[in-house]
Amino acid sequence: MRTQVLTWTLVIVLSMTLGGAAVVALDQLRSDEAPATVVREAAPSTTTPLSSDAPRDLADLYARVRPSIVTVSGLSSRTNVGGTGSGIIIDKQGHILTNNHVVRGFDIIDVTLFDLSSYAATVVGTDPGNDLAVIKINAPPDKLQPAILGDSDQVRIGELVIAVGNPLNLTGSVTQGIVSGVGRTLGSGGTGRPLRQLIQSDAAINPGNSGGGLFNMNGEVIGITTAIDNPDGERAFVGIGYSVPINIAKRFLPDLLAGKTIRHPKMGVGLETLTPARAAQFGLSVDRGVMVVSVEPNSAAARAGLRGIGGGTGSRTPGDVILSIDGHEMKTFEDLAKYIDSRSVGDTIEIRLLRENREITVRLTLEAWQG
Repeated sequence: MRTQVLTWTLVIVLSMTLGGAAVVALDQLRSDEAPATVVREAAPSTTTPLSSDAPRDLADLYARVRPSIVTVSGLSSRTNVGGTGSGIIIDKQGHILTNNHVVRGFDIIDVTLFDLSSYAATVVGTDPGNDLAVIKINAPPDKLQPAILGDSDQVRIGELVIAVGNPLNLTGSVTQGIVSGVGRTLGSGGTGRPLRQLIQSDAAINPGNSGGGLFNMNGEVIGITTAIDNPDGERAFVGIGYSVPINIAKRFLPDLLAGKTIRHPKMGVGLETLTPARAAQFGLSVDRGVMVVSVEPNSAAARAGLRGIGGGTGSRTPGDVILSIDGHEMKTFEDLAKYIDSRSVGDTIEIRLLRENREITVRLTLEAWQG
C-alpha cells in the first residue's frame, strides 16, 4: 500500500452518479460506467472442507502460508514518494501477484521475502480493471515458496478465512474472519470500471494489506485483499473488506505473465435492475430485466442506438429494457455485468430489448474501458 499520494487505496467512499452524498451500498443505480469511488485496502474471509493434510490450528495454518507472502515497497524517483503493500509468490521463477494500485506510479520496486532478503522487482503485466498486477524478482528458486491457488467459485458465505499481509508496515500480520458475502461490486479504483464479483469478509485489514492473501482453512489462496469500505471515510477498518477472487486472477494470469495490459469490455450505459414498481411507472409490459437509464455519448451503446430514460419521444419515455444478450436472460444488473465481463473487447453481442413495449434486437460491438 502507499502513503499520502495514493490515499485512494486506503479507504472507500462511494458517491452515486446522481448525487454527491457518500454511501456504502451500491444496490440502486448501477452503471457499466464508473460510479465515483475511492478505493483503499482489503480484507479476508473463507473456508472449504478440511482435507486430510489440513493445518491442525490457525498457528499451523499461518506457518504454512506465511513464506508465500512478501512485502512490496515502491518509490517514485520523480516525486520521492513511496508506499508499501503485500504480494503473493505464485511460482519458482519469481513471479508475484499483487494489486495494481500497490505498484502503480512507482519506477523503483523492491520485494522483501519471508527470510528478510530483498530483491529489485519489475512490473510484468497489469490488469487495472481488476486492480491486479504481476511483478517479478530474480531470486534463487529455493528461496521462493509459491502459494497454492484455490477455487474461489467454491467459497461459501460463513466460511472461515485468514488474511496475511503487511498492514501499517507490521510485516507478516495475520487476522481471522468469515466470508460475509460474495459477488460484491464497488466503484472503480481509478480506471472507471467498477470492481466486480468481490469477496466480502470481516477479517481485519488496513493500509498495507493490499495485494496480500485471503486464505481458506486448507491454506489455499481464494482472494487478493484489495479494499475496505468505510462510510466515514476514515483510514480504519470497520468490518467490511473486499478481495478480488483468485479465479479472476487465474483467468488473466497467462496474459499477465506474457507482459500484457488487460483490457475489459464496456457497453457505455448506465443501468438499473427493473422492478415491478418501476415497470408500473412507465406502463411496461414486462417487470423483469435491466433498464438503460443513460447512454454515454460516442460509446458502443450510442452507436448501437440504445436509448436511456427520456431518449424517445419525451421525458416520461422509459429507457430500453434489456431482456437477453446472446440468448442469455438478463434479470438483474449483476447478470448483465457478469456476462459482459465474460466477453472480450471487440466482441459483437446481440441484445434483445423492449422499446416502448415492442421487442427489437440490436447488435453492439464492445469497446474497452479507458483509464
